[in-house]
Amino acid sequence: MFTGLVTAIGTITRVRDTEAGREFRVAAAYDGVTEGESIALNGACLTVRERGEEWFTVAAVTTTLERTAIGTWREGTTVNLERALAFGERLGGHLVQGHVDGVATLAAERMHGDAWLLDVRLPEGLWPLMVPHGSVTLDGVSLTVNALPAPDVLQVSIIEYTRRHTTLGERRPGDPLHVEADIIGKFVQRLAAPYRDAPAARDAARDAARVAAGAAAPQD
Repeated sequence: MFTGLVTAIGTITRVRDTEAGREFRVAAAYDGVTEGESIALNGACLTVRERGEEWFTVAAVTTTLERTAIGTWREGTTVNLERALAFGERLGGHLVQGHVDGVATLAAERMHGDAWLLDVRLPEGLWPLMVPHGSVTLDGVSLTVNALPAPDVLQVSIIEYTRRHTTLGERRPGDPLHVEADIIGKFVQRLAAPYRDAPAARDAARDAARVAAGAAAPQD
């Protein structure tokens, strides 16, 4: 589990295909990294395979490559990094699983006063999970939904600190972005789906509630 607060920017220094998948060696100013620990790279939770002084390796399997933009990473690519949350630490962002829901595209960007507004075109199915002033993760960064200007379009407002301390400041229209919707919204959508999409199930639940209410009523 993560919070979406980026703690370092890493640089890919080697890419190779191995029996474990597409392996990436990452240069990062981290101390105490251990083999087997989880680190989010641009919001994707990956497992450390090997580590050394200010570097570690991770590998992405086929399913991960299919669902993310990780397959486009090359030597010199910079990535947002966050180590897993430890109990007792401050939760400064929001609960982030490190499970990328899809690859979005930066559609437009502009300055609005001192805020940098990004319009992001979402992959199919994610827009209903976006709530104005709710949370979303883009490339591993916890952000607040600023607006929903059009169907399948999300707008976020980037502060100057985030622009300087993450790779979002490098993004330009057309660039891919990993997106993870808020876990609470995903659970609510999943639990509500049978009642929203199946009238028969909804009617059955209503009838069951009526029967239960009748059974609980006092008898003459």
